[in-house]
Amino acid sequence: MIQIEDLRLIEALAQSASLSAAARMLNVTPPALSARLRKLEATLGLALATRTSRQLSLTAEGERLAREGSVLLAQFDALPESFRREDKRLTGTLRIAAPFGYGRYHVAPALARFAQLHPALHLQLDLRETPWPDKHDSDAVIHVGAVRDSSWIARPLASNDRWLCASPAYLQRHGIPAVPNDLLQHRCICIRENDEDVTLWRFRRGAKSPAPMARRSSARDSVRVVPAYTSNDGSVAREWAEQGLGLVLRSEWDTRDAVAAGKLVRVLADWAFDSAPVTLLVPTRRGRTARLQALMTFLEDALGTSTPVRRKRPRAG
Repeated sequence: MIQIEDLRLIEALAQSASLSAAARMLNVTPPALSARLRKLEATLGLALATRTSRQLSLTAEGERLAREGSVLLAQFDALPESFRREDKRLTGTLRIAAPFGYGRYHVAPALARFAQLHPALHLQLDLRETPWPDKHDSDAVIHVGAVRDSSWIARPLASNDRWLCASPAYLQRHGIPAVPNDLLQHRCICIRENDEDVTLWRFRRGAKSPAPMARRSSARDSVRVVPAYTSNDGSVAREWAEQGLGLVLRSEWDTRDAVAAGKLVRVLADWAFDSAPVTLLVPTRRGRTARLQALMTFLEDALGTSTPVRRKRPRAG
């Protein structure tokens, strides 16, 4: 007979790249998890996973059990809420993942306000370098940038332009680029995140840029910069730019204050570089708990209005 713990086991395996990672998620040792997996396979008479010393993958039967089991787990976890007290208090646990910088400066303060509204909730905020697609056991993921995996439901929170910036001292020493191709002669700081091609900077000619009228609204080009410095932390890259090391292409939410304070100067403002929208990702519409729905509604309002990025309106339909 399959137990709830068996379903949580196979769910953890489906969300992990290795037995050790799944064991950490369940707070057990790898040998204990391996023994539980063998027992479940013996009960079902099926091989549910193939594993090596470094990698784990589910068989077709294991994927089916994980898929159907996740539906049952969502229903099981939502069951207590169907018996909520008349005061409509939200209870249970919400697990949110977010990138380090945006999560620290915007998601964490928003969750503090949400927690004050719902004191019976237990909130877990996990800051990661790449919260998506490394979603693990999250109920919701805050993602900054393009979403290439459509397996979860995406809810736009806010638009977020990328600004090209440098310190006044750097621009005084090296000059101000007039067009994007001038960047080939400059020292550029690149941010390695979300598996993006970090040295290919794409842009469109804005309404004020010196381009023929017919090409202003639609032309989209790119320049391949040669990085002088690279980091996987956007805040570090921005601080390097403030210290005069070079030009950085960074999210508006992280550069606006520095520009306002005079630490950075926005350059090539007549060109629109690829944006990095802020998106809320949730796994499914089915079995969505009241606490997750409340979180979604709150974040759509809080992150869409209280941060220095503009609210992105959902498309009609």
